Amino acid sequence: MVKFLNTKPKVILFILGILLLIVIAAVIAGLLFVNTYKNPADKELENAGITEKTAQVGTITFHYAEGPDNGPALVLLHAQLLDWYTYSEVLPELSTKFHVYAIDYPGHGKTVLPDDYDFTANQIGSDLAAFIETVIQDQVFVTGNSSGGLLTTWLAANRPDLVKAIVLEDPPLFSAEYPEIQKTIAYKSFTTSHLAMEEGYKDDFLMYWINGSTQFFKTYTNSLTQPLLRITVKSYRNANPGEPVEIGFLPVSVQEVIRGLNYYNPGFGNAFYEGTWNEGFDHAKALASIQCPVLLLHANFEFMEDGTLNGAMSQEQADKAVSLIADCTYVRVDSSHVINLEHPDEFTQYLEDFFLK
Repeated sequence: MVKFLNTKPKVILFILGILLLIVIAAVIAGLLFVNTYKNPADKELENAGITEKTAQVGTITFHYAEGPDNGPALVLLHAQLLDWYTYSEVLPELSTKFHVYAIDYPGHGKTVLPDDYDFTANQIGSDLAAFIETVIQDQVFVTGNSSGGLLTTWLAANRPDLVKAIVLEDPPLFSAEYPEIQKTIAYKSFTTSHLAMEEGYKDDFLMYWINGSTQFFKTYTNSLTQPLLRITVKSYRNANPGEPVEIGFLPVSVQEVIRGLNYYNPGFGNAFYEGTWNEGFDHAKALASIQCPVLLLHANFEFMEDGTLNGAMSQEQADKAVSLIADCTYVRVDSSHVINLEHPDEFTQYLEDFFLK
């Protein structure tokens, strides 16, 4: 009697083996892509003559990107959590008409600080003023996004001798002061910074943020994103030691956040959480003292069901700012918080029209 062997289990195992090899090959190929990824903006910046530099100013080693001398000096101050590279979309065009300086201000990017640095608007503003005096040695135009907008406000209010005109890109005026700050979406980020300082983040805030953001990933992406991002970041760092973390498969805005978090000092956000960042820096008084021309760009905002402000400023806060500034042009922009990244052409045109015309 002929016996027929049951080959089904063997076939299934063979197919599973092939699928496993495909998955492994895909993972390896994916990591190779990630580890060798270079942002296409790098080439455009290089072609525009924009180079990264450092300058020792007092106790601080400032890191910044500078373009060729093609016009008046323009200082660009990025948003909190980011670094100078967030302006990579607009720097090539701006550098054809300005002498651009995109600065990693204290707590961000590759700028190096003393261990006991005081994260306050007065301290950071004073150090930025010293950078302008020491490195640029001329009056400047300044634009700042978010916290960079607050520092731009500080410069215009406290060092009018250095500033010709400013563009405030969706700054958290009044909303970053107590008690209003506790009713903002940004307060969650400040709380994370506070916890990192309390728990000891071991000088790696990016990995601390990834490991501690389980609920964030579940809410806004999925549960697989967290371990995938953790593996990807570790792999990229091993393959590119000392380089900014650039994860090419992420949306541009998320890429910039990951890059920024890689260098971010949570002491900066903790100062907002504790309310010390604004010590000696009253937003209303500062705005009222500004005499140079100001362009205020106000991005989208909304109030969540619990009353939390999701955005930099409410309309009431923006209107209050406009009423206090002696020479203010107000523009409502249909954009998320980082206008220069979401609408680079529009942002560039705003700056050129306002500063040059």
